[in-house]
Amino acid sequence: MVKYFIFFIFLFEAGFGVDFKTFGNDPNLPTVAIIMAGGTIVQKVDPKTGASVPQSNGEELLMSPELLKIANIKIGEFSNIDSSQMTPAIWLSLSDVVDEVLQDPTIKGAVITHGTDTMTEAAYFLDLTLKTNKPVAMTGAMRSASDPYSDGPFNLLNAIVQVVSDNAKDWGVTVTMNQYINSSRIVEKTQTTNVQSFQSGEKGYLGYIFNYEVFRFNDRLYRIRLPLPKVLPRVDLVQDFAGSDGSFIMHAIERGAKGIVVESFGAGNVNLPVFEAIEKAIDKGIFVVITTSVPYGSVFPVYGVKGGGKSLQDIGACVCGNISAAKSRILLMLALSQKADDRVKLQGYFDIP
Repeated sequence: MVKYFIFFIFLFEAGFGVDFKTFGNDPNLPTVAIIMAGGTIVQKVDPKTGASVPQSNGEELLMSPELLKIANIKIGEFSNIDSSQMTPAIWLSLSDVVDEVLQDPTIKGAVITHGTDTMTEAAYFLDLTLKTNKPVAMTGAMRSASDPYSDGPFNLLNAIVQVVSDNAKDWGVTVTMNQYINSSRIVEKTQTTNVQSFQSGEKGYLGYIFNYEVFRFNDRLYRIRLPLPKVLPRVDLVQDFAGSDGSFIMHAIERGAKGIVVESFGAGNVNLPVFEAIEKAIDKGIFVVITTSVPYGSVFPVYGVKGGGKSLQDIGACVCGNISAAKSRILLMLALSQKADDRVKLQGYFDIP
C-alpha cells in the first residue's frame, strides 16, 4: 500500500500533541480528519504468538487510494493502545484534540478510530464534552488487519462517507460500524466477535450507509453538553447481585469515591444489605445513581419496600433514565465536575430521555 503514497501530498503539522499528515489536495473534495486512537483496526497478528498486537505505523493500515475519492485526508495518531486500557483521563485529552483539530475551517468533520471494547463509552464521553458542531464518527474493527476479511477498511470508508454527507447532520458523536450509524447515547456492544456487534436496541439506528450514500432513519432529539474539566472526580461502578452484602459499596466509600453508580435489578431495585450501604454512602455526602442491568427500558422508582426503587429515591439516590451503567458513570463524573452538588440538579442530568 505504501507505493501509492508517492501520488499524495505529505504535510506534517505539529500541534495538539498529534502530528498530522495530509493526503490528497483535490479542491473539489472536502477534508476529513482521521484521529487514530488504537484498537483492533490497527492491529496485526504476531506470527510468534498468534495474538493481535498494535502496529507501529497504523497509518499504513488505514490509508488507501479509495479514501481519496471521497475526501482529502488529514491523519494523525493520538494513541495506539487496546481500548481495554483506555481511561476517562485519556478521553479528556482526546476531546481536546478533536475540538482543536476541528477549529480548522477547511475540515468538515472527524473520524476517530478506537478499539471496540470501550468504544461506546468513549463516544458518549466525547458527545458530552465536545464543543464542535461538526460531524464526528467513531469507528473501528472487530477483525484485525491481518484477517483477509477485516472489516476495518470498510468501516473507515463508511465513516468518511457519513462525515461528508449533508444527510448526516446534527447526530452528535456516532458509533458507525458495519454500515449502521448509532447514537452514542444508546449504542451498546452486544457480541464479542461478530462484525454486527453494535446495536441501538429498541430506540433504533440513526441511519445506514450503502453505496456511498447515507440513508437517514432517525433524528437525534436530545443531547447534553458539559464543559470539559481539567480533572475528573472518582466515581465507582458497582453491580448488585443475588446475595450481595454491600461490601463493594462500603469499599468505594472508604476509597474516597465522590459518586457511586449502582447497576441494580429490574426497574431499579437492590437487596437489603446493598440498600443499607447506599444509605451510608448518601449520609456521607456521596452521590449515588441507580441504573439497571436490564438492556432495555428505564429505571422506574415504583417499589416501596426497602431496596425498592422508590425507597432508594426517598433516601436521596438519583435514578437513571435509560443509559447504561458505564455511561451513567461517565455522565456522573462530568456532572460532579461541574459542581452539580445538589441532588435535584444532578437528577436533571439523568432525566433526559
